[in-house]
Amino acid sequence: MNLSRAALLRCLPFALFMGLLALRSFAPGDARWGFDTRWLYGLNLLLVGGLLLVWWRNYGELARQNLPSTRESALAVVIGLAVFGLWIHLDSPWMQLGEPAAAFVPVNAQGRLEWPLIAMRWLSAALLVPVMEELFWRSFLMRWLQAPRFEGVDPRRVGLKALGLSTFVFMLAHPLWLAAIVAGLAYALLYRTTGKLWSGVIAHSVTNGALGLWVVQTGQWQFW
Repeated sequence: MNLSRAALLRCLPFALFMGLLALRSFAPGDARWGFDTRWLYGLNLLLVGGLLLVWWRNYGELARQNLPSTRESALAVVIGLAVFGLWIHLDSPWMQLGEPAAAFVPVNAQGRLEWPLIAMRWLSAALLVPVMEELFWRSFLMRWLQAPRFEGVDPRRVGLKALGLSTFVFMLAHPLWLAAIVAGLAYALLYRTTGKLWSGVIAHSVTNGALGLWVVQTGQWQFW
């Protein structure tokens, strides 16, 4: 399968992110590497964020003229909060596929919160991940499933087959499979309804941002 340059620019940041996540999951939990391996998560901000910045002008769907209206932005915020509310309740054992790839517990040996680690993790989840994932899952994969020359596909014309298949693959990348289906469909339908990727990015960012605040407040680290 030969991917176009436009496809690669949306796939490579995601592939790098997943590779770094795998590295975190295989890293020892002690000091055998000579440093706190939880900081490996910071490579996402530096490397994946760096790729997105370098290639930003190639993401036409994120251009200024494609910003959502006030009403569309408000809808995205509401949907993002609704997805967050559902996500933290859709965690029964039968709703899970395995365990998280790399548990992230920003607490020191004395049980105190490590705020620099929290800030790094929250910024990545709330700002980096929504842009990177929406570019891959919705802008690329959902439209590519509709037609290989995805750049010319109007998201408002994406069929139910492409929407469903892209959401199914999105689900496979998350341990909470039912919550992932809800989130994937919500963000995809926002993009499909408004025709603006920013709507999905905003909703995704609100979900992840609210989830991060809730996790720190409650100590429910399994959601991170």
